[in-house]
Amino acid sequence: MKVYNTLTRSKEEFTTLVPGEVNMYVCGPTVYNFFHIGNARTFIVFDTIRRYLEYRGYKVKFVQNFTDIDDKMIKKANDENTTVKDLGDRYIEEYYKDADGLKLKRATVNPRATEYMNEIIDFVKGLIDKGYAYEVNGDVYFSTKKFSGYGKLSGQNIEDLQAGARIDVDDRKKDPMDFAVWKAQKPGEPAWESPWGMGRPGWHIECSCMAKKLLGETIDIHAGGSDLVFPHHENEIAQSESLTGKDFARYWIHCAFLNVNNQKMSKSLNNFFTVRDILEKYDADVVRFLMLSGHYRVQLNFSLELLDSAKASVERLYNSIANLQHLYENVAENSIKEEEKDYLQSLYKYRERYIEKMDDDFNTADAISVLFDLAKDINTNISADSSRELIKSAENLMRELGEPLGILQHSNNESLEEEIEKLIEERQKARKEKNWALADKIRDDLKARGIVLEDTPQGVRWKKN
Repeated sequence: MKVYNTLTRSKEEFTTLVPGEVNMYVCGPTVYNFFHIGNARTFIVFDTIRRYLEYRGYKVKFVQNFTDIDDKMIKKANDENTTVKDLGDRYIEEYYKDADGLKLKRATVNPRATEYMNEIIDFVKGLIDKGYAYEVNGDVYFSTKKFSGYGKLSGQNIEDLQAGARIDVDDRKKDPMDFAVWKAQKPGEPAWESPWGMGRPGWHIECSCMAKKLLGETIDIHAGGSDLVFPHHENEIAQSESLTGKDFARYWIHCAFLNVNNQKMSKSLNNFFTVRDILEKYDADVVRFLMLSGHYRVQLNFSLELLDSAKASVERLYNSIANLQHLYENVAENSIKEEEKDYLQSLYKYRERYIEKMDDDFNTADAISVLFDLAKDINTNISADSSRELIKSAENLMRELGEPLGILQHSNNESLEEEIEKLIEERQKARKEKNWALADKIRDDLKARGIVLEDTPQGVRWKKN
């Protein structure tokens, strides 16, 4: 398996500290609002990577944090006349609703920054004791020039970074690039007791501390959106490696941005979508399919038109499964023939192709192409003359290869059933409005897919032809 490492800017053979085990830390949300589809791409990508590693036999410890204390949260809490803790509690609950809606597997641990204050304070003390950090009037800053490797993740030297960065002007810092690891309390802010007075942690120190506490001084994978490469992940490396003297993470994986209608997502451009909005209209399979239809390191475009196209693609795959289920229910019980055994072995070659694609830096786009090739092969070669064992094995293979992508897992084809019921409702509405052309089109489209509608006194019923 090869993984692209942002740190080395190359694909590397994937090996882990402990054979068969993966320690993985993914930067999670700041919990002050619902998360949007840009966040969703990142979360879906790393959920898929985690699923695929498990599919390949690894035991994965997956940590994704909640940032539940920062400037945005303090401002939002003040605006809503609530506490930062209550705000965090509320949006963590909302996060889980949307994450479950996207079929994201629950993390092994979802640590909250506020639960690790003692560890964070000890971490900061360790940096001061080693000469990498200094205190000024209750604030503690990390001295970037003391860490010789600063800039290695973003691939720039410190002078170039300084020229291109937006830097908080503070005359008390020894160098403009120094960053806060502990912030003195301002009026009205939540704060914790520390050797430097009442205060709270800087953003970067939180992840360094939680990763160290939960996964160890060196971890296998650290991941997040590409916007985190600098300064967040760069600063994490500086803090962690200065304290421990060890490599912080072996592989750094970053997911590219999501554009909406070929533009950067922005409320001012009216192209801002929350996951909650999208899941009201589209199934999780559809959202995941679109987010995985391009390689994770390549910028992806999002639009409602592309979602509709993804929906049609997912339907094609589910139709293949539905056809297999229909055949299985209707064919006679018979033993698998010798030629069918040979054919089944040829189907299993799709698994090998799928693994080959996913082993090449988690290439979900090519893996999806393999799924469609498999579906086409099955649709062409499995019929009412096939044995039940072959039919069931083909369905199991499709579901097996869909699982790491988080798709094709609906039982009894519930996704297709929901869609048919919605189309029947649309047809009934069209008939009430005397839009006979639309009503006939819906009926004919369903008939073409093998779905026959029956108008009865109890309402419309449907069956597979």
